Amino acid sequence: MEKQLKILKDEIQTSLAQVKDKDTLEAIRIKYLGRKGKINSLFKEIAGLPLEQKKIFGNNINMLKNELSQELNSRLNSFKTKTTTEIDLLLPGKVPHIGHLHPLSKTFNELITFFTNFGFSVATGPEVEYDWYNFEALNMAKDHPARDMFSSFYIKKDLLLRSHTSPTQIRVMEKQKPPIKIICPGRCYRYDAFDASHAPVFHQIEALYVDEGVCFGELKWLLGEFVKFLFGPKTKYELRPSFFPFTEPSGELAISCTICDGAGCAVCGKTGWLELGGCGMVHPQVLKNVKISPKKYSGYALGMGVERIAMIKYVIDDIRVFFNNDIRFLEQF
Repeated sequence: MEKQLKILKDEIQTSLAQVKDKDTLEAIRIKYLGRKGKINSLFKEIAGLPLEQKKIFGNNINMLKNELSQELNSRLNSFKTKTTTEIDLLLPGKVPHIGHLHPLSKTFNELITFFTNFGFSVATGPEVEYDWYNFEALNMAKDHPARDMFSSFYIKKDLLLRSHTSPTQIRVMEKQKPPIKIICPGRCYRYDAFDASHAPVFHQIEALYVDEGVCFGELKWLLGEFVKFLFGPKTKYELRPSFFPFTEPSGELAISCTICDGAGCAVCGKTGWLELGGCGMVHPQVLKNVKISPKKYSGYALGMGVERIAMIKYVIDDIRVFFNNDIRFLEQF
């Protein structure tokens, strides 16, 4: 019996030395500790031994059984620890699936970067505005016909959703003395049909510079730098005469069509030019409305739709795709 026990111990040691995974460990447990395993079969063989030998070999078999159980549990825990903590630092990293900037956000960032590089600071204002800031202070009286082109959403008589970001300029000029050099990016609202070129909610960015000696030539130079920065040095531009109640003289910026390089196509209506935004010198009456002397100070302002710039830059023919959240469209950016 003693010889059988020694052979079994050696066999167990040999088996444990060959363990490489949890499956092998489980096979050893069944082979030796299972109900029909080799250790339980030894208990059956000691039944015919004298009482004293039963006690001795019984204790020895129980000790072997306990030692093997402890060893198997220890090995099993070590496999679990290795599985959860060991990291192969040579393996390539797992790149998580992350989002990216919306094309409008990318365009906003480019515009803000350009103007801040030229010393403009960012100013913001409320989207729910008083009639004074949205119209009257900008030289548009209650009966001014120019109000019709803004198609505003009125909440009550003198309160509306702002139809452009120009009210922010008025708020800054009321509180700050020149020199004033700001840009006003933000969301605007107009009662327009939601079609390929119009949206009831859209985004604008406007710039304002008020100081002594500010002239139209400086505005034209800034617009030229703007076109080169956003559309490339080969893009041509021109300033056309226009009218806005809050600027005098007023102009409209147009660039050579980025699709046909000015040759004429369906996008530019065969003209070779694309309108980009309005600009001009701040009207003296607007300066008076915010208690800035037009005799001492002058300034220029410009504004443009962010969606329009993004459509030109990325060759998009329908403004509605910016709001549809179609993953097939967004993944292109």
